[in-house]
Amino acid sequence: MNGLSTVLIVVGLFLVGGIISFVKQQMPKSLIVLLSFGAAMCLVAGVLRLEVWN
Repeated sequence: MNGLSTVLIVVGLFLVGGIISFVKQQMPKSLIVLLSFGAAMCLVAGVLRLEVWN
């Protein structure tokens, strides 16, 4: 696990926490969808950059 993949996974998990918080605060759905898309992209990029796929 290199540094960039770790950072991407941590940022993705941070954004997932933000999604949960925004849902509890009843923020607009478009904002939650946008944040969900960003979190999913960070998590997928972090997982795909792991060395185990090579």
